[in-house]
Amino acid sequence: MDPRTWSFSRQVLAVLLLLVAVVLAVGCGGSLLLLRQQAVEESRARSLDVARTVAEDDAVRAAVTAASDAPPAAAADLAGGVVQAEAEDVRRRTGALFVVVTDDRGLRLAHPDPALLGARVSTDPTRALAGFEVVTDEVGTLGASARAKVPVRALDSDRVVGEVSVGVGAGTVADRAREALLPALAVAGGALVVGLGGAAVLARRLRRLTHGLEPEEIGALLQGHEAVLHGIAEGVVSVDPGGRLVLANDEARRLLGGDLPAGRPLADLPGLPDVVREAVRAPGAAPRLVVVGERALLLSARRVERDGRLLGHVVTVADRTDVELLTRQLDAVRAVGEVLRAQRHEFANRLHLVSGLLETGRTEEAGGYVRTLLATGPLGSRVEGLDAVADPYLQAFLAAKAAHARERRVELVLGDVAVTGRVTDPVDVTTVLGNLVDNAVTAATAGAREDGRVEVDLVQDGTDLVLAVADSGPGVPPEVRDAVFETGVTTRAQGQGIGLGLVRQVARARGGEAWLADGPPGPLGGAVFVVRLPGALTPARHAGSTAGSTAEPATGEVR
Repeated sequence: MDPRTWSFSRQVLAVLLLLVAVVLAVGCGGSLLLLRQQAVEESRARSLDVARTVAEDDAVRAAVTAASDAPPAAAADLAGGVVQAEAEDVRRRTGALFVVVTDDRGLRLAHPDPALLGARVSTDPTRALAGFEVVTDEVGTLGASARAKVPVRALDSDRVVGEVSVGVGAGTVADRAREALLPALAVAGGALVVGLGGAAVLARRLRRLTHGLEPEEIGALLQGHEAVLHGIAEGVVSVDPGGRLVLANDEARRLLGGDLPAGRPLADLPGLPDVVREAVRAPGAAPRLVVVGERALLLSARRVERDGRLLGHVVTVADRTDVELLTRQLDAVRAVGEVLRAQRHEFANRLHLVSGLLETGRTEEAGGYVRTLLATGPLGSRVEGLDAVADPYLQAFLAAKAAHARERRVELVLGDVAVTGRVTDPVDVTTVLGNLVDNAVTAATAGAREDGRVEVDLVQDGTDLVLAVADSGPGVPPEVRDAVFETGVTTRAQGQGIGLGLVRQVARARGGEAWLADGPPGPLGGAVFVVRLPGALTPARHAGSTAGSTAEPATGEVR
């Protein structure tokens, strides 16, 4: 079977087993080499000790001295009996391969093979006969051996009269190495079994960590992960089951306004909004709309499971700022459209009345009716102070909001009004003013007064529009005053707490600010919200440049 077709876990198991086998083979081979080398060294030392013992024996020394002084033909016969007997006795007792004794001419005086007595030794005895001890590995007539040569000296002087050669056979060394190899092999076998078990456990752990996926599948998942994570327009935050941040894409960092480093618990991320932590604690709920910084975000949290095991949570973050602003702006435009349609219908009715008076010849009554219309304005309501607002869009918007307020039995009045420039961004202005007026009307309906009132102040400061909205409602409770612009904070029985957050978001986006006025209750007894919108107006016009406009503040009422 081709190993390339094996599963990744099987390949890992095979590699681990091969690695363990190689390590054990190298270890056993090295151990065997060391053991063999140790056995050789011990054999050399033993052969040297035996040779020294024989060379220092007095009987041997005397016999070898006598043989050295005798003619070569008689040397073996003269000393052979004593030296041969001593050498053979030592050989049998020590287990040496051979114990050979020669005279100073290199003629054998003792040898395991008596037939070789009197002949010259097969290896060179020169250094030993020169008085040096020699330990070598040589091959002689008795085979390979670790051989030691020691000089034999005369009893009455230091004269070298012969030498003793002792060898320990190579077979003995090999036997000792094999004896030492058996325990090593047993240990290696045990290590191999343990390695096999460890490799199996590791492979099983690897399969569990990868959820049974092969490397190709993991690679494909990684490519898809990178493409999806960085290619979508939504922010994605992944959290493990222990509450640690696993990853966050660039869009999530941009929308949530934090660094969001991976590996840290959510509780240790100071820049992370609390709404994200709450979403992780309560996943699966309906998406929630929150305001973070200057953005309206839609958060959604989901549990991620595989085979019944929790893998973590994923929080998606979608930027709904433009959608929310457009929604509010659409509401404002719809309100203006409704007012304009109502005005058109009312003006049509009035024109029919004037036409009827003229057709019946009652010109005086028709003239008086027209003068009354010019004094009261559209829809039969008297508008005081709106002539200080030069922008027709803003006039129409205030008229529309006044009409809606009357439907809820709330009177919308104008306080300080001095706006001679034109609105440069009707969308932002109506979004801010509409949210504040709607909140004020709602608060006024919940107040203790039966005749609810809302007061609007509009002042131009260069190109900045400063507006304030006061109501006759119960005011903002002290416990939520500092957080009234935060996401989810509302004083209504049913509310999302989004409107004021959008107001502050729009103001800050233009470089301005929105705040709740401090101090005692407002002029109507309720809350007072103030907003500055830089660059929302064109430069102020001088009085008289526009018909019916003035630069002085005016106080009026929209009934």
